Amino acid sequence: MISGMYLRMTIESDIFGPLSSRLVKRFILTTPLVAKMHEDDSPDLKEVAHILKKTFGISEAPLKVRKLVVRICDVVTRRGARLAAAGIVGILKKIGRDGTGGITSGQGGRSDIKMRRTVVAIEGGLYTSYRMFRDYLHEAFNELLGEEVAQHVILKATEDGSGIGAALLATSYSSCIVDRVHQP
Repeated sequence: MISGMYLRMTIESDIFGPLSSRLVKRFILTTPLVAKMHEDDSPDLKEVAHILKKTFGISEAPLKVRKLVVRICDVVTRRGARLAAAGIVGILKKIGRDGTGGITSGQGGRSDIKMRRTVVAIEGGLYTSYRMFRDYLHEAFNELLGEEVAQHVILKATEDGSGIGAALLATSYSSCIVDRVHQP
């Protein structure tokens, strides 16, 4: 959805010099590489230069270009975190955990609702290993929910989320079957 725009910018502006064939290869730039470049705090952005050379074959990227790469990593990461936060906040709104009471509760916007703590389980290296993504996700939650409501939403890193999800689904399905069997 967004990577094509940055590739086009690279091709049209020649910021890397002659176009490397690896630059147009799909899925060559992984999230761990983006995180390493984004979080490179060396004065000369040595890690960015290393990744550009190793991954794309771009051997001479001036410091100005390396700074631009870091900025693009920042924009893409912030946008990704905001999109993830928006999806989660949408679910929180639907179930009434955003301070409004939810669209199904009929309470819409009551200020006398006592906020309960809500834990959102998050699995994956993007959240656990990429500090900037995690920071931007929390920032987006504060902005979308407001700090007063956001303090009641706990983002919790978890492992084996798909196994836990399968167990919860099986449990909810089996309880439906038990309820139908016991009804007169």
